Amino acid sequence: MDHEIKKYTVNLIEKGQLIISGKGDDNLWNNAMKLTDFCSPWDSEKPSKITFRALWDSEKLYFNFTVLDSSIHIEKQDDTFDSINNSDRVELFFRPDDSLNPYYCLEIDSEARLMDFIAYPNKNLDFSWSWPKDDIVVKSSIKEDSFTVEGSISIQSLNHFNLIKNNKIETGIFRAKYSQNKNGSFEPTWITWVNPNTETPNFHIASSFGTLILKE
Repeated sequence: MDHEIKKYTVNLIEKGQLIISGKGDDNLWNNAMKLTDFCSPWDSEKPSKITFRALWDSEKLYFNFTVLDSSIHIEKQDDTFDSINNSDRVELFFRPDDSLNPYYCLEIDSEARLMDFIAYPNKNLDFSWSWPKDDIVVKSSIKEDSFTVEGSISIQSLNHFNLIKNNKIETGIFRAKYSQNKNGSFEPTWITWVNPNTETPNFHIASSFGTLILKE
């Protein structure tokens, strides 16, 4: 089945040169391949454009989401995970292998609030776990018609969690978009790089992952 797995090539840059501002405005991002191949398999309407980019150096994996959206929904009651979970956000899941035992989840809203947790099969989520704070940086910015989420993750931490194998990282890349329905409540549309071919939305499944290839 490996030939069916989607792949994205992460280009190599010189160590310590990329500046994470939250705006995605460093010229080094021009060296990254643009990934725009996103879909919402459970929704008839085509999602607004998402551009994902990634780069790496010997110390860090860098990521950049630019999401076209002129109606960003964010719940600001507090900074708890519940609030982030009810806001528009982008998501990165990493797994050592397709057993999903465990896998690691980073969910980031338009104000760079991070919901990070470890998970196990059958959507067994442990929110008491967090990615080591010294090994991850997340910043963001909002414009009139888009938002950008940008960050870096240390190669050391990715190796520690056994996530880099033969210069490959098995990764899920997702977005949750909240829109108001006729009753006034907000409901999510689930957007993914890889169609998991499930009847109802589910990212917490082996078929929702693709592969990042760290090019040397």
